[in-house]
Amino acid sequence: MKLLVIGSGMMGSAAAFDMARTPQVNAVTLADSDLKLARDVAARVNRMTGEKKVRAVGLDASDEKAAARLMRGHDAALSAVPYFLNLGLARAAIEARCHFADLGGNNTVVRHELALAKQAEKHDVALAPDCGLSPGMASILGGELIRRLGGRADALRIYVGGLPEQPTPPFHYQLVFSVEGLINEYVEPARILRKGKLITIDPLTEPEDFNIPGFSQLVAFHTSGGTSTLPETFEGGVGECFEKTLRYPGHYDLLCELKELGLFSSEKMKINGTEIAPRAMMSKIFEGKFASKAPDVCIMRVEAHESVNRPGVRGLLGGRLKGRVASFTMVDRYDSKTDTSAMMRTTAYPASIVLQMMASGAISKRGGVLQERDVPAELFLEEVEKRGIKIEYTIA
Repeated sequence: MKLLVIGSGMMGSAAAFDMARTPQVNAVTLADSDLKLARDVAARVNRMTGEKKVRAVGLDASDEKAAARLMRGHDAALSAVPYFLNLGLARAAIEARCHFADLGGNNTVVRHELALAKQAEKHDVALAPDCGLSPGMASILGGELIRRLGGRADALRIYVGGLPEQPTPPFHYQLVFSVEGLINEYVEPARILRKGKLITIDPLTEPEDFNIPGFSQLVAFHTSGGTSTLPETFEGGVGECFEKTLRYPGHYDLLCELKELGLFSSEKMKINGTEIAPRAMMSKIFEGKFASKAPDVCIMRVEAHESVNRPGVRGLLGGRLKGRVASFTMVDRYDSKTDTSAMMRTTAYPASIVLQMMASGAISKRGGVLQERDVPAELFLEEVEKRGIKIEYTIA
């Protein structure tokens, strides 16, 4: 396989490393508008793997024609650049007849990409948006849980957080992925199922306590993008479906205050004759204040509650039917051997796995590929396990 990674930041570099160490991958092209950065990352990956599979090239990811030219000759391409570039790259991939995946995270962009599904299918191309941690791996596992419970469930609940292993005041947070993607989660509406119907609700709402062994109490709250296509896929078959982000309580309070002050707004205001959007200012502040190379941890719990209306469910509790709860739980930490953060491991590696599945034919679907429906979960879990990411399954 010959693969292309567009973007050589945290996620792109981790994806290139994962591809380069895979025997079935013959060559990896790493493209970035910053050619020096791409060359530095390619050289580092080649040293780490003891191979010379990775080469660096320059690319303006907003130039669709240039992207299509580069994609030709590659079996598949992964976008690891900001979400607003993904639609153009998806169009370029169709033109180049190159399978395409991205890290997604923005509902509107993903729906525009999936609207290209028929065109992609005609060109024998697979398009797989939302291939990271959540959406991505969490969606794959959520779909598998629903299948294991017979296709229906009272609830599918996803809790995910990338956190500093040792939180320090006053922020109790460190930046572990794209700042634009991060702020987008806090400002756009969340899409969920409630009583089996798709609705949208405000982000940063409905906080609840979340507990997991080894950690102090966390807070879980709604954010945008995490459910991806789950609500459409399971509408009518699942009563409740949501994804909530995990943070330390102090940081959640800060986010609510910043939003209330209007500091996530994209509406420009004039200050001393200069127009600036508060969101643009906060992006720069977050990059400065939240940047850290301290060890991080990623926590994920995906749980499906068996439908009490389905024949064969167990027992009575307090006079009410009680179904089983099936879950996948993951706690992943910074890898000092490869200097790879937990967020890089749990976002870039799953994306690399899905991309390789499409290129190899393990995912045979062409057109729009939905994580919860079209990715073979058992094979995916085997590949994740090979990479040292431990996921525990329970049902009770």
